[in-house]
Amino acid sequence: MLNELTISEAAEGLRKKNFSSVELAKSCLERIRAVDEKVHAFLQVEEEGALRAARLADGRIKSGEAGPLAGIPLAIKDNMAVAGTRTTAGSKILENHTAAYDATVIAKLREAGAVFLGKTNMDEFAMGSSTETSAYGATKNPWDLARVPGGSSGGSAAAVAGDMCLAALGSDTGGSIRQPASLCGCVGLKPTYGRVSRYGLLALASSLDQIGPFTKSVADARELFTLLAGRDPNDATTREENPATPARLKKGLQGMRIGIPKEYFVSGMDAGVEAAVREAIMRLEGIGAEVTEVSLPHTEYALAVYYVLMPAEASSNLARYDGIRFGFSAPEAKSLREVYFESRGRGFGREVRRRIMLGTYALSAGYYDAYYRKAQQVRTLVRRDFENAFAEVDCIVTPTSPTTAFPIGEKFDDPLTMYLSDIYTVSVNVAGLPAISVPCGFSEGLPVGLQLIGKDFDEDTLFTVAGAYEAATEWRKQKPMV
Repeated sequence: MLNELTISEAAEGLRKKNFSSVELAKSCLERIRAVDEKVHAFLQVEEEGALRAARLADGRIKSGEAGPLAGIPLAIKDNMAVAGTRTTAGSKILENHTAAYDATVIAKLREAGAVFLGKTNMDEFAMGSSTETSAYGATKNPWDLARVPGGSSGGSAAAVAGDMCLAALGSDTGGSIRQPASLCGCVGLKPTYGRVSRYGLLALASSLDQIGPFTKSVADARELFTLLAGRDPNDATTREENPATPARLKKGLQGMRIGIPKEYFVSGMDAGVEAAVREAIMRLEGIGAEVTEVSLPHTEYALAVYYVLMPAEASSNLARYDGIRFGFSAPEAKSLREVYFESRGRGFGREVRRRIMLGTYALSAGYYDAYYRKAQQVRTLVRRDFENAFAEVDCIVTPTSPTTAFPIGEKFDDPLTMYLSDIYTVSVNVAGLPAISVPCGFSEGLPVGLQLIGKDFDEDTLFTVAGAYEAATEWRKQKPMV
C-alpha cells in the first residue's frame, strides 16, 4: 500500500512515475477513513485541500519544478498555525480559532511541495504525556487500542505508526515527540533548541519548546530536519548552523564513543524495557561503537526543575487567552473580571488550570527566589553534567520511556505518576540538547524506544548512530495490527 511507504520510497516512486501524488494522497486518506474512527489521531482532515495540493504537486513534478517533498502527505500537530485552518491546541478555549498565517515550518514544507492531510490530536496546550487531556477525546495507540499513544504529540505519533501519513510534525517541551515515538514504535527527533523556528507554534514553555518530525525511518527524520532547520528572523532564538547532509554523515560506528549514564538504569523501569535497551546497547557495541559508563549526577533533580520552569513559563504564555482578543469568551459575563474568570475557567481543562496555578505560584512575590530562580540555577548544573559527559563521549544512549504504553485512564487521575513518564526525556529539554528516539524492540508486544542524546547542534552524530542501529535491526519494519 502506498500509505505504508517512507518519504524516501515515495519520492523515488513519484520521480519514476510509478504512481501520482494524487494516488499517494488518496491512499493515506483511505487509510484515515478506515482506522481513525478507532484511533482518533486526527482532529480534522483536510481532504479537499490535500487533493488540491497533490494535483499541484503532480503538475510541478511533470514540469520538473518539484520541491524536495513534492506530493508527500504529512500530518501536523494542532498547535502549529496553518493559514485558513482551525488551530485549537487541543483546547476548548480555541475551539473556533482559525489561523491567519503559516508557521515558519509550515511555510517551508509548503514551499517544498508537501501535502497537508490535516491536524492531529494532542494533550491540551501540549500539557500531558498520554494525549488524554485533549478537550476532544483521547487518542488510542495503534498497537493496542486500550492503551495511550504517549503525549503530548500522541496524535502525530499514532498517525505515523498507523500509516495514515508518511510523516508528521510534533512539538517537544519535555519529551512530547520522543516519548510517543517510543510508545508507538516510530522515529521521533527533538532538535537542538534554536535549530528549528518556533514562529507559529502555540507556545507552552518558550525556553523548552522545539518542533521536530515523526517518521518511519532515520533517513526520513534527517530529510525533514534538514528542510526545517535554519535561522528565522521571526524567532530570535534560532541560529544558522549547517544542517545534516549525507556527505557529512560518518560511515559506520568505528571509533564512535557512546556513553551510558548510570543514573538512568534505576528502579521503576519496566524489566522488558530495560532488557530491550540493554540488548540495543550490545548491538551498538557489536557494530563498532565503544561503550562506556558516564555520570549525570544531577539527573534526579531534572524532573523537579522542569516542573517548576515549564508551569512558570506556561502561566505567562497562556495569559493571552483571556476571553477578550480571541478564543472562547463567556457570553453571559457581566464584568471584565467575570469575562476573565468564566472564559478561562470553562475554556481551559483541568491539567492546564493546574499548571497555570503552579506556575503563577512559583513566580509570585516571596516564592520567585525559592522556586523559579533556584530551578534556573539547577538547570545550569544539569547542562554542565552533559558538557562534562560529552568531553568523554560522542553521544549518550538511554531508554526513552521507563515503560511501554500504559492503559488509558491508568494514570489520568494521578498527575505525579503521569509526570514520571517524562523522567528520561526532560533533561534534554532543560539542557537544550538534541535527541532522537528509535524503535529498539518490544516488551509484551508493545514497542520500546531507544533515546540517543547529542551535543549542541550535533544532530549529525545522532543520525549516524541511529541510522547504523536501524540498519542492523528489523524493528522499524514491524507494523501494528489496527
